[in-house]
Amino acid sequence: MIQVEDLVKKYGGHTAVDHLSFTVEKGQIYGFLGPNGAGKSTTMNVMTGYIAADSGTVKINGYDILREPEKAKKCIGYLPEIPPLYTDMTVREYLLFAAELKKVPKKERPPHVEEIIEKTQLAGVKERLIKNLSKGYRQRVGLAQALIGYPEILILDEPMVGLDPKQIIEMRDLIKSLAQEHTVILSSHILSEVSAVCDHVMIISEGRLAADGSPQELQELMHGRSEIEVTVTGAKQKAEELLQSMQQIEAYEIDEDGEDGCIKLRIQAADDTDIRGEISVALAGAGLPILSMTRMERSLEDIFLELTKGEEETEDDGDL
Repeated sequence: MIQVEDLVKKYGGHTAVDHLSFTVEKGQIYGFLGPNGAGKSTTMNVMTGYIAADSGTVKINGYDILREPEKAKKCIGYLPEIPPLYTDMTVREYLLFAAELKKVPKKERPPHVEEIIEKTQLAGVKERLIKNLSKGYRQRVGLAQALIGYPEILILDEPMVGLDPKQIIEMRDLIKSLAQEHTVILSSHILSEVSAVCDHVMIISEGRLAADGSPQELQELMHGRSEIEVTVTGAKQKAEELLQSMQQIEAYEIDEDGEDGCIKLRIQAADDTDIRGEISVALAGAGLPILSMTRMERSLEDIFLELTKGEEETEDDGDL
């Protein structure tokens, strides 16, 4: 569907995209993550033909975005972080204008626009001026213009930025419904939403691909060693002697829990296996009653922070 190979883009002495390569397959929702300045927006702008790369190639359905821009762009619907809206137009007027720009045949424009208005749930505001709409509805109008012509690929740059919780849920549901007919790439800093919406996640760090996979695959990749947190009643020395004797344990920490007679154990298994059963039996046999036991799960946010730690952030990713 999309092939990005060895992409490089520099601004003066700063390398925004550094030999980036990845492939987007048909029929999935891709999350594009990275801190400010990581190169997300630059990559999206190159993919849509808005700016040219210094080197490397982008192919959309086999069409090179530089050599065959018209054919490539016809396959893409793009929603920038700031939607390109004409606020003195009504919603319907603006979408008809977008249909004309995208060369939808004249006779087909009115029914085509009405169909997209229904799909994006804009029927109640279609005759209102865009400048009088809320932030959530403006985002919907921006998404509606991206859908004009029914492109196979939708590229959405921060589609949920500035929305309230209710609007975020509505936008998330809308994007998931669109994925039934389109391949979707979305950039977002709202990591919980990416985890909830996306089938596949790409994490960009300093212009390079730091990780690539489903949210579940990334959790497995970055999980490292299985970690268990246990609160027990007993002496710290006795717990330490027990943990040292167990071959299944690679590392551990013991902290005072704050309650009288209680200690907290953080235990890492020697491999990525669940050793809660063995830990329970061993602690009970040593006279260390268990008050609680939890297997620690890493969130997408944990993975994101670990992969991008140490990266210097810039004030605005819009130009990078």
